[in-house]
Amino acid sequence: MENKNNTNVTYFIFMGLTDSEMIQQLLFMLFLLIYLITMLGNAGMILIIHLDLQLHVPMYYFLSQLSFLDLGYSMVITPETLKNLLTSYKCISIMGCFSQMWFFFFLGATEIFLLSSMAYDRYVAICNPLHYPVVMSMRLCGALITGSYVIGFTESLVIVLYMNSLYFCNSNVIYHFFCDLTPILALSCTDTHDTEIMIFIITSLNVMVSLTTISVSYGSILSTILKMNSSSGKRKAFSTCASHLLGVTIFYGTTMFTYLKPKKSYSLGKDQVASVFYTMVIPMLNPLIYSLRNKEVKYAVIRVMQKRKGSRQLK
Repeated sequence: MENKNNTNVTYFIFMGLTDSEMIQQLLFMLFLLIYLITMLGNAGMILIIHLDLQLHVPMYYFLSQLSFLDLGYSMVITPETLKNLLTSYKCISIMGCFSQMWFFFFLGATEIFLLSSMAYDRYVAICNPLHYPVVMSMRLCGALITGSYVIGFTESLVIVLYMNSLYFCNSNVIYHFFCDLTPILALSCTDTHDTEIMIFIITSLNVMVSLTTISVSYGSILSTILKMNSSSGKRKAFSTCASHLLGVTIFYGTTMFTYLKPKKSYSLGKDQVASVFYTMVIPMLNPLIYSLRNKEVKYAVIRVMQKRKGSRQLK
């Protein structure tokens, strides 16, 4: 695709979230705290799953990948945002902007299909428990995760190539705190209709395919749970799925609010709040949701700590 960005615009300027220095300082402390919790929570989740052999099953294999994606998700956006909150030089090169955009959509699209894979895993575990070890083999898990990354990589590359073909000639001020689609489209001097249609189609297909998979999976799960005679079995099944459903609801709610709407309905304040939520808050919440509501993860943490304590005593 032809690159048309040989213009006077060589960099973009972020307007950020606010002009008030006091609010910027408060936001810096809040976002830094969120970032540290995100790093510790997701890295801790990956480490616990790696160290505890009882968690070496498909469900936690997917969960470790989700934590990995959330780590990358947060690292792509938050450090740059923290830097811009402390400095008056809120600039980013065009190449840097599109690189940030590519990583952001690559990780986001991958997470969409990973959540679908996790829903399918829960469907097989609850609806076909006797066949679970055979159906959800490590080979299938690897294929589902690899497929998620490949789709995410391809789709994000297509989006960035289309965005990079746009012509920027006048304003270079981004009314946002990172290189998101709608604020960049608003700066283009050329007609963005085809690009918007393409982005809408890709986003809609992602959400439609993923939500269909999740809806069908959980529809079958709910039907199976309602047929159970044991109250304890129903509670256990609901508990197993509740964390994933909560994570899916939060992720898809903010994603659809932001991207499945025309550019004309863009609202700076509302979209920035939604963007803070899905770029910073959700990556922090996921490890908390999946660990606090999961007894197996809690027990795994205790086992790992006891094992480390025992090894220190032996030394």
